Amino acid sequence: MGRILVVGSINTDLVTFIDRLPEAGETVAARDFAQLPGGKGANQAVAAARLGADVALIGRVGNDGFGHLALASLAEAGVITDRVLPTENVPSGIATILVEPSGENRILIVAGANGHVTPADISEEALAGVALVVLQLEIPLETVFHVMTLAHGLDVPVLLNPVPAVALDPERLRGLAYLVANRGELALLTASPVESTDQIAAAARKLVRRGIAHVVVTLGAGGALLVTATRVAHVEAPSVAVVDTTGAGDAFIGCFAQTLVATNDVDTALSRAVRYAADTVTRRGAQTSYSEAKGFEQ
Repeated sequence: MGRILVVGSINTDLVTFIDRLPEAGETVAARDFAQLPGGKGANQAVAAARLGADVALIGRVGNDGFGHLALASLAEAGVITDRVLPTENVPSGIATILVEPSGENRILIVAGANGHVTPADISEEALAGVALVVLQLEIPLETVFHVMTLAHGLDVPVLLNPVPAVALDPERLRGLAYLVANRGELALLTASPVESTDQIAAAARKLVRRGIAHVVVTLGAGGALLVTATRVAHVEAPSVAVVDTTGAGDAFIGCFAQTLVATNDVDTALSRAVRYAADTVTRRGAQTSYSEAKGFEQ
């Protein structure tokens, strides 16, 4: 199995479990609080590593307690972090997460050290032996596009998760092997309606025509949709008791990447990723909810 290289964010999640959101100027008592490792890049790397992948992560943390916590979680999962750089006089990335009784969440992020990941941090040498590069948008866009250019030049396939959602020039996405987005992100990228399955497929086809080989749209409890130039495939999600949806999308991507590299079968990767993401929402947190392969398959 080849290596998965994740280039992305490393955060600490400050998670508050609430009964309802306060109104402006109002103070409301919350049910519980947890401080947990997070960040989309770190989450995706940990999920893939827990499932048995050889995973390396490139990113930055501050020289603070939050950064030390994040690195410890990555090491425990088996993620290679020798290219995670400490950044002096800058705090580590932080996410403030409010989780409602339904399990739905609202997230605010402060980039901190993640905003200092530059093109100079990633060279061609870092991509040696890499089977798949995984990217998100919680680091500067110029760095994301730099990595994409390097990978394309070396014929290394790239998976992009365009989160947080921002308007991107579709021409900059040409050559992507995989784009994994939810409805809202797909709508922003394509300026298209995404209310029905047919509308989602039509919007995804716009990106395929722009040169993206596989567009995967995650649908939460509705599973996921795969769109290519020749077909559309829909995988239903199993019914589960939702506790916390934090990090479910990252779990999907980590599992999708690990299974894809292990099997070279996109349909198997899609089906397994839907089941893995559903499994994670039955527990609290992001990385803390990710099962290892043995526990997940039982």
